[in-house]
Amino acid sequence: MYLCALFKEQATIMEITVNTAKQLRLTEAEFELIKQKLGRTPNFTELCAFSGMWSEHCSYKNSIKWLKTLPRDGGRMLVAAGEENAGLMDMGNGFGVVFKIESHNHPSAIEPFQGAATGVGGIQRDIFTMGARPIASLNSLRFGNIQDKKTQRLLAGVVHGIGHYGNCFGVPTVGGEVYFENCYHTNPLVNAMSVGIMRSDKMISATAEGIGNPVFFVGSATGKDGIGGASFASAEITAESTEELPAVQVGDPFQEKKLLEACLEVIDTNAIVGMQDMGAAGIICSTAEMSAKGGVGMRIDLDKVPTRQKNMKAWELLLSESQERMLIVVEKGKEEAVLKVFEKWDLSCSKIGEVTGDGLLKFYMHGVLEAEIPAYELVLGGGAPQYTREYTEPKYFDKIKSFSTDSIQDITDVKAVAEQLIQIPNIASKRWVYTQYDSMVGAGNASTNAPSDASIVLAKGTGKALAITVDCNSKYVFADPYVGGMIAVAEAARNIVCSGAEPIGVTNCLNFGNPYDPEVYYQFVKAVTGMGDACKKFNTPVTGGNVSFYNQNPDGPVYPTPTIGMVGILDDFNNRMTLNFKNAGDTIVLIGQQQNDIGSSEYLHKLNAVEYSPAPYFDLEEEFKVQQFVTAIIKEKLIESAHDISEGGLAITLLESGFHSNLGFNISATESIRKDAYWFGEAQSRVVVSINEKQLEKLTALAAQSGISITTLGTVTDGGISVNGNNWGTITEWKEKYDTAIEKLLN
Repeated sequence: MYLCALFKEQATIMEITVNTAKQLRLTEAEFELIKQKLGRTPNFTELCAFSGMWSEHCSYKNSIKWLKTLPRDGGRMLVAAGEENAGLMDMGNGFGVVFKIESHNHPSAIEPFQGAATGVGGIQRDIFTMGARPIASLNSLRFGNIQDKKTQRLLAGVVHGIGHYGNCFGVPTVGGEVYFENCYHTNPLVNAMSVGIMRSDKMISATAEGIGNPVFFVGSATGKDGIGGASFASAEITAESTEELPAVQVGDPFQEKKLLEACLEVIDTNAIVGMQDMGAAGIICSTAEMSAKGGVGMRIDLDKVPTRQKNMKAWELLLSESQERMLIVVEKGKEEAVLKVFEKWDLSCSKIGEVTGDGLLKFYMHGVLEAEIPAYELVLGGGAPQYTREYTEPKYFDKIKSFSTDSIQDITDVKAVAEQLIQIPNIASKRWVYTQYDSMVGAGNASTNAPSDASIVLAKGTGKALAITVDCNSKYVFADPYVGGMIAVAEAARNIVCSGAEPIGVTNCLNFGNPYDPEVYYQFVKAVTGMGDACKKFNTPVTGGNVSFYNQNPDGPVYPTPTIGMVGILDDFNNRMTLNFKNAGDTIVLIGQQQNDIGSSEYLHKLNAVEYSPAPYFDLEEEFKVQQFVTAIIKEKLIESAHDISEGGLAITLLESGFHSNLGFNISATESIRKDAYWFGEAQSRVVVSINEKQLEKLTALAAQSGISITTLGTVTDGGISVNGNNWGTITEWKEKYDTAIEKLLN
């Protein structure tokens, strides 16, 4: 249904009925609850406010009970999870790191360029509204079959949108991941992460306080783009969804750059009481959440909101999600200092109301009261409903349980399989994507010429660096949501550890299908439980994030995709570790135990067309021990490189380790298990390292002392590749296949 047309139609109707509520994506029970809370039937503007604020996107009504089971404090946490726009953790030396990941899936499915671009813009505002300067962006992207024309259009639009906004805004895109699976054909996933740094004592809270304090609207003028965006994101994409194009926002990165600088400068005036960006649900969200948090109310004159379209109605002003806007509460008497800053940056700064003490949001147009709602009743943690949904083990689990490795004939030609795998889109170089991003602006990215498993970014002025990653293999989660959820966290931590850093915290973007489907909700519950158990083990509390339900297509839901964004601290940059082989003659060692396991591997899924198989081998205690061991040997400066084994297995890890420096390898392996499992299985908790031969004895002794299995595989060469005496050619030949695979498919 064309949502904006619905709004216009209903706005002319005096009588508000349950049918009106249903058209606004509220249930009959929720309509009755609203009437109970107000003590009367809401008018249309008020009902629109509840529709936005009680949408899944804003209220987390179907997920909050399980999100509360995640570890939300401890470690380096400086603010409670979910209390502010983003997570804040202690870096030491008086600095904090601010980070968050969010989805912009539905808008990107309808209008990929603006959908992705405004996703990037929105997550940056979450960072600088707290007083932090963004220094790095990452993204996690999922699309359908890369050879499908629709997928190619979506891919091109999303990548262009991310690159356009990030490049113009001036924050480097330093890392990410891109996957291609058929289940994302209709509903791609676009998850954007931003990381910033700040003086930890300079944080600005998203809180309204002080009766009589003025409320200012700053930034871009309000238009009709994005109206109903929060509700749009809380429903399945259908054939009619293209009619909801006005629900997609339009971004202006240059305006946001000015807004960033003005917001950081205005903080130094000491005039700011609280600040929040106008993201999902627009003005109604920022006024409600800031007021509820401070236990106050607001009187807002909507006719004083700057607009770029004439005769906008109250409900349009409340629900517009026009970009590059902030709501600021200013200490009374200090207005002039604030106005001067925004005038300097040529940005609108308009007083639209003031803080009140009655807990009510009162919205006026030209002196006429249009809506009166208790702020508390609108928000998550307040009066917004919270549901416990039924869940049932998915029926497809029977197919997974019936899978037998014996049904797959083992390979004879390892090289031939490796040549196929290295060119699979999920494994091949994403060069076509990342060359469209500015990775060097700000000169803080330390990974461009020295790649690590996680992206390394200098945190200038702090004396430290950050290791940042986004990770999730959704096939693993599909196969076993609990184990897959643990693996997503474990792989993120492993990537940071292999880069020489200490993992400190997690933000997550939980992408699932319809929560009213018991099998989908089972996936959600078990994945969250697995994530929580892994986060506790690694002491990486969850600082916040985003839940995106209703990621469906006509054939069913997308793979359950709990994307993990993780940040680590590199206290001493000299401990930084890269993934590439360094010297011909170095010894190559496998840390961790080989397993006779091909479950959910790219080899099994893509080359053998097996959709249903178990998640790969994983043991949380074993994983923790391996990571502790890798941390220790990096600090001891024993090794030259470290690269974890993930998609494609051991063979792909070895090749990737050679690409950067054009160094090959000579491997002599004793395959005591299946060849396909040995070379291409994706069992977890394994890392390939290279080491000077003189240090090998010490490494062996430390491994025995730690109870860690290690295997000497062979040596680094000056470019040639030999596996068990078979000539595989040169590393440059393999690199050419790896680098050009996606470009060839797109062309």
